[in-house]
Amino acid sequence: MAFAFAGGAGGGVAAEPLLTARFFRQVLSGRWFMLFACLLIMSSSGATYAFGIYSRELRSAMGYDQQAVATLAFFKDLGANLGVHAGLLNEVAPPWLLLAAGAAMNLAGYLMVYLSLAGAGRAARPPPPVWLMCAYVCAGANSQTFVATGAMVACVRNFPGGSRGALLGLLKGYAGLSSAILAQLYLAIYGGGDATSLVLLIAWLPAAVSAAFLATVRVIPSRRRSSSPGRGGGGSRARDDDVFICLLYVSVALAAYLLVMIVAQKQTIFSHAGYAASAAGLLLLLVLPLAVVFRQEYRENNELDEEPLLAPPPTTAVTVADKTAAALPTASPRHGGSWLSRTFSPPAHGEDYTIPQALVSVDMLILFAAVACGTGGTLAAIDNMGQIGQSLGYPPKSVDAFVSLISIWNYAGRVAAGYASEALVLSRRGVPRPAMITAVLLLSCAGHLLIAAGAPWGTLYAASVLVGFCFGAQWPLLFAVVSELFGLRRYATLCNIAAAASPVGSYLLNVLVAGRLYDAEAARQHGGALPAGGGDDKTCMGVDCFGRSFLIIAAATAAGAAVSLVLVWRTRGFYRGDIYAKFRDVT
Repeated sequence: MAFAFAGGAGGGVAAEPLLTARFFRQVLSGRWFMLFACLLIMSSSGATYAFGIYSRELRSAMGYDQQAVATLAFFKDLGANLGVHAGLLNEVAPPWLLLAAGAAMNLAGYLMVYLSLAGAGRAARPPPPVWLMCAYVCAGANSQTFVATGAMVACVRNFPGGSRGALLGLLKGYAGLSSAILAQLYLAIYGGGDATSLVLLIAWLPAAVSAAFLATVRVIPSRRRSSSPGRGGGGSRARDDDVFICLLYVSVALAAYLLVMIVAQKQTIFSHAGYAASAAGLLLLLVLPLAVVFRQEYRENNELDEEPLLAPPPTTAVTVADKTAAALPTASPRHGGSWLSRTFSPPAHGEDYTIPQALVSVDMLILFAAVACGTGGTLAAIDNMGQIGQSLGYPPKSVDAFVSLISIWNYAGRVAAGYASEALVLSRRGVPRPAMITAVLLLSCAGHLLIAAGAPWGTLYAASVLVGFCFGAQWPLLFAVVSELFGLRRYATLCNIAAAASPVGSYLLNVLVAGRLYDAEAARQHGGALPAGGGDDKTCMGVDCFGRSFLIIAAATAAGAAVSLVLVWRTRGFYRGDIYAKFRDVT
């Protein structure tokens, strides 16, 4: 028996049956199911954000000092953000190849980390040296760039005509929740215990999810949709906005559920059956967007069926092929002269830059410097949150709680920045999206100063909220700005070039500043030199362990905010115009 929604999209037209083979084929081959697949992929791809959970296990089992742990965190950040090679591969290969490469790298890298941790306690198997562990962590984290590039670039190209900030905020928001999702599934599957089993889950689960959707993630030719002029777009954009709002509600419910579960599990002892029940609710919320996908595909199917009944539009000399060719990414206009002169003569904002033109662009250099300061500082806080709490005397259960909750604030920053910045960009004033980057950097300074103050109770909770929120907020803003200023033709490579600012900032502010100053203070507390053994002998206690570090980090972040104001000034005219005009008339 076939079921149908009551009433058609056009009012008086009878709705076609819903549960038919034709309709299921339409859903599985459509762009909305592709988006659903990308949300699931992103929800399992952010294992790098769980580093704060198992970093203490690495420190104690391997006998590393804090600078060695900071170096591991740097190589984790380097792998997670150095994706230029993934972007270049995306220029010549289909998305499924990027997903397959990412799955293989994730499995290989994190499996070696797991085997190293599992064998560290055995006398016959000494732990690997720091440089080898750095290679394992970097390889596993680098898989994230392949997966994120394949998923995000396909989504941006399948939804080019608007809501770009909302789309990227949603995708990055699910990635921000991934460490909390993985932690809940780890408790349900392995029952908790030690962090070694969490690393094993991180090795196989993201690879399995990516492999399951290899054939789904692709660039899909758009079907005919009506549109109307205007700054924010017309009917097609309004319908897409409705779907993104529904998906936002689902993601908020998912984040709220994770928040409740994390808090409850820190206050109450759960049985293995209790963890399994909570994971079942989590899986239900993860597949709930399928209902939104079915509803939207049903609406679009009815609209396509009704279009022949409408009066045909007036014919003009411009054909559909002409309009499509005008809107899709094309090569930048080639001026006369040498390659060097063309490189230093970039097109206007919003046109398609070549890779060399973007690399020497003042806008890209400003964006790179601002993001290096912003993400470098917030990553230093996130990667060291466990040690910060320990040095300030917080109970281990409290430390674990706000390390886990950073994932929730990370998500909140991503979706809030994506949706709010989209509304401001499309407002009557046309607020430049880089202005939101400035605001986020200034807000993160408050979190760094709270950590530097080192008050014994309460302030670290507030700092974790601010730092997690601001770290998450920077990513959809960065990727949206790159797509808007430099075009979509080389978007896969350019967004990875911009993201490479994150490991640069992490090395400067985490390894060279936070790691060295922590070890110097720990050596002072232990009589001038760190003990040769591992474990708690190398622990630093007190405000001075991270106080000076985060004063320096706050100053660097404020400098990044000042630099980003230059980009706000340079792009104010572009954002006052209609940034989506070139895509609106694609049919």
